[in-house]
Amino acid sequence: MSDHLLPPAFAELEPFVDWSLATESERLQKRLDSSMDEIRAFYSAMLGRIEEMLEYLNGFPLDQLNEPEQRLMNMTLSLAEIWVAVELYNQPDHPFGFDMRRFVPGEATAA
Repeated sequence: MSDHLLPPAFAELEPFVDWSLATESERLQKRLDSSMDEIRAFYSAMLGRIEEMLEYLNGFPLDQLNEPEQRLMNMTLSLAEIWVAVELYNQPDHPFGFDMRRFVPGEATAA
């Protein structure tokens, strides 16, 4: 059993493992509950390694990821969820429209 939360090549990202969330709902809630400093720190750490992470993860079938690889995969999905907060909105929620907490991702309605 490994004592690594992430694959060893990505161990320096372990301080951000709390962004490893399995569902879109959890990732959205994390974004909305986080400060922009927290979001920017995660964004900066991930962005510099995203190509390497995706290349690494492409070596595994999605349905056969072990725990460290699944955590890394979930973190890449969180990056996809938060980029707009950094690059467009400069805040966790969007500046127009309805409150994102009212948004219900598809997995929440799947039976």
